[in-house]
Amino acid sequence: MIQRRQLLKTAGPAAAALLGATAWAQSAPVRILVGAPAGGSTDTLARTLATELGRLLGRTVVVENRPGAGGNIAADAVAKAAPDGNTLLMSFTSHAINASLYPSLPFDPIKDFTPLTCVATSPSVLVAHPSLPARDVRELIALAKAQPGKLNFAIGAVGSSLHLAGDAFKMQSGAFIVNIPYRGTAPALQDVLAGQVELMFAAVGNAQAQIRAGKLKALGVTSARRLPAFPDVPAIAEVLPGYESSAWFGLFGPGQMNADLARRISDAARQAIASPDVKRRLESEGAVPVGNSPEEFARFVQSEIPRWAKVVKFAGAKPE
Repeated sequence: MIQRRQLLKTAGPAAAALLGATAWAQSAPVRILVGAPAGGSTDTLARTLATELGRLLGRTVVVENRPGAGGNIAADAVAKAAPDGNTLLMSFTSHAINASLYPSLPFDPIKDFTPLTCVATSPSVLVAHPSLPARDVRELIALAKAQPGKLNFAIGAVGSSLHLAGDAFKMQSGAFIVNIPYRGTAPALQDVLAGQVELMFAAVGNAQAQIRAGKLKALGVTSARRLPAFPDVPAIAEVLPGYESSAWFGLFGPGQMNADLARRISDAARQAIASPDVKRRLESEGAVPVGNSPEEFARFVQSEIPRWAKVVKFAGAKPE
């Protein structure tokens, strides 16, 4: 230890950086905290990334689930962790939504995190029970305006990206459709399949089998353009210009991370995302791999907070 300290004093910053990198490479496993239960989309994407990221970093990377409070429990733990690269966060759209959904947070969603890369986006699809007479988004809007308050949206989780996709749709279209909250996506989807509720915004991966089987009717997708998986389903933006509401999943470190260390982890994560195996597995989950730079991801997160704040205000949404 004495020799190492002496070397740091005499050999300059280059040697210090080298020794720091060596020490980091030999330390305990890297933990990726996930603010969602095991088996969900965020957890699956984190585990898909972890193995290849660990191989590229020469480290063991483990995923640790800390669900609750819309992802805030995991985010708070990372915000308060040492910025040494050993504790990371796989977050999702709620990171931006929660900034306005929760009246007070124990952390700053911008200052207390180091954005590393956006891992993937996941557009959703507006589905309806086959009995709904509307055949597309334009007919749905006309039907909802003709019968305000008669149609219902099933909501899997209040304040989620899928909930606010519906409220953004209502805000932009002027249609009055009532939200019916459920405790989870699965029971919400089951009631749409059973015809108890007419409509729902669902993740593509959750709904594509039922759409192909004719058990659900796809009215529109939330991406800016049509999806290759559903080329005949229009983008909602074709009727409501500018409408887009894809969920996103991103990798963060604690705030104030060393720039070289953050870049090293980001570069490895981006390389992992671009690898054929990880790319294939992400796409099989209905996700679109991204892997952008820390600077691009930081700008994106900063733009998402005011965008979702408008929708939260319109919806009057409150945390469960």
